[in-house]
Amino acid sequence: MKLALIGVGQAGGTVADALIDYDRRTGTGFVADAIAVNSARSDLRELRHVPASRQVLVGLPHVMGHGAGADIELGADIVAEDICDVLVMVDDLPIHEIDAFLVVAGLGGGTGSGGAPVIARELSRSYAKPVYGLGLLPARDEGGIYVINAAQSLQTFVHEVDNLILFDNENWRRSGDAAYEMPNAELARRLGVLFGADGTDANADLTIETSEIISTLATGGISTVGYVSVEHDRPERGLLSRLVGRRTDSDDTPHSTNRLANLVRRAALGRLTLPCQIADIERGLVIVAGPPDVLTRRGLERGRAWVEDETGSREIRGGDYPVESNYVAAVVLFSGVYDVPRVKELQAVAIEAQREMFATPESNVEPLENLVETDADQLKPLF
Repeated sequence: MKLALIGVGQAGGTVADALIDYDRRTGTGFVADAIAVNSARSDLRELRHVPASRQVLVGLPHVMGHGAGADIELGADIVAEDICDVLVMVDDLPIHEIDAFLVVAGLGGGTGSGGAPVIARELSRSYAKPVYGLGLLPARDEGGIYVINAAQSLQTFVHEVDNLILFDNENWRRSGDAAYEMPNAELARRLGVLFGADGTDANADLTIETSEIISTLATGGISTVGYVSVEHDRPERGLLSRLVGRRTDSDDTPHSTNRLANLVRRAALGRLTLPCQIADIERGLVIVAGPPDVLTRRGLERGRAWVEDETGSREIRGGDYPVESNYVAAVVLFSGVYDVPRVKELQAVAIEAQREMFATPESNVEPLENLVETDADQLKPLF
């Protein structure tokens, strides 16, 4: 699958940079092109893989290249004011080569949380391509204003994209990792396997087509991604098998089948990009990746059947992604997830933080209670 990345704000640009880096190092080829949009000139200068010719500095008359800080309304306003500059650069992308846009943003700051929904909306209006979002939730220790921004941005962002993949920094950030290098690398690895499986490899037994990824994400609402990999110890094999490079019937043993099925289970039950209850999801996608001689059809099917049983969904697609590697990996995409404790917690904390910050009679800030939909049917696509 070919994506055009739009990194918005500091975190969005940094994650886009990490995705490009992974794509180039692995030769996956899922990044067709990328753009970085920011109101802080210094943030754009720190990008290593998005060239200056693909960078858009917005809001210059208002913030003079110093960024929107944590002002979500300012971020939305300056991006909306300069949206033509963004769309002109998008027009320069190889649109005919891409399958979808991926708008990437941290939801705690100003430019990303405010500007990403604006860009997503304009892309949907202007192009007949799916527009997906990748939103990064702030960690609990980042402060009340970032939580408020995330709650507000989430409500808007999820309705402007065809699907919103969430990554919770609280669940991934290590102490002292101020630059979020480890979480960004983990996220790039997961999305690289997910979007890199394009069904073009002749060694694949059950190919994953781009249309299957799009169909899985067509639920709308929120998605989460699970991943696990293990080092593969290659046993000595026959000369013919080594030359052909594909698995033989003798490889499809109970041991290899169980090993692959267990890998799928670990991916689903391990650290998801957004922790949630996987029961009652709408759709899912299972991908196993690794050397073609170890990817067994039975193992994949057994793993996919287990995901069906655990989620209660009969719309679980699956396929393999043959790639020469010393590792075997499994990726599970859950789309249309409803039971997301972290999102509910985020909104509750944001409402309380707003009460404390704006508890004055003069305040005309719209209460977050009004932004959080209360109708059960309206809440279902989000939670």
